[in-house]
Amino acid sequence: MRQRDRRKRRVETRESRDRWMITYADLITLLLIFFVILYAMSSLDTDKYNIVTGSLSETFKSGSTVLDGGNGILDAGKTTESRQNSVDGNGRNAAATARPNDGSAEQTENEAPSARELAFREQEAKLAELMGVITQYVEANNLGEQIFVADKPQGIEITLSDRFLFDAGKANLKSPAYPALQQLSGLFKDIGAKISIEGHTDNTPVSSASHYNDNWELSGARALSVLRFFLDHEGLNPDNFQYAGYADTQPTAENISAAGKQKNRRVEIIVLRQLQEGE
Repeated sequence: MRQRDRRKRRVETRESRDRWMITYADLITLLLIFFVILYAMSSLDTDKYNIVTGSLSETFKSGSTVLDGGNGILDAGKTTESRQNSVDGNGRNAAATARPNDGSAEQTENEAPSARELAFREQEAKLAELMGVITQYVEANNLGEQIFVADKPQGIEITLSDRFLFDAGKANLKSPAYPALQQLSGLFKDIGAKISIEGHTDNTPVSSASHYNDNWELSGARALSVLRFFLDHEGLNPDNFQYAGYADTQPTAENISAAGKQKNRRVEIIVLRQLQEGE
């Protein structure tokens, strides 16, 4: 029995001593895989590399780079001395100051704008002319308290006071407003933009004797009256117009004083800063 125990112990001792070989073999295998990966990464596809570097070079040639004196990331291989020489005594990039002479800036300026860009430019010129003509008309006819013109992000906004257009609580245009509306219609014929006509009121409820149930109907009816003048009386294209009534939901002043309420009772004609579909 003792001999068997001794033999068993010897076998177990040998097995425990040989276990390091398993770990060593695993380590060798991992090292082999590691070096194979390094070798694979070091083998570059020359054609693909040239395509990528060429594309990046063309991209960065049009602008300055983080590296001083370079026109692209491929210029990173230049020596420090050459990069320092490209900076003048004032610390400015000499390549950047000389860029206008290399023809690239001239080429950019000579690029033909798109048809839509040309249309936008033409429309902006028309809007500027429109605002100038209306401003002169208002000043010449002393209508500064009745008609207000402003250049807003959405377009040229022409605000007409309700006293200038309507009697209290009514939506029928007054005849003294015709000359101004005729002047506007002549300017709208060839403007090439959508025109929005929007009616607004103060927060005072309509009287019981009114033809309208509330300020929503009154504001919409007033906007529609101005629209009808342009379409029926002046013969403008209905496709260029839209109208809406906002009641007292978009005040420009507080509805706590007579002056504030007067400012809120208005019709806004907005020549929108956008192109028609298909242009």
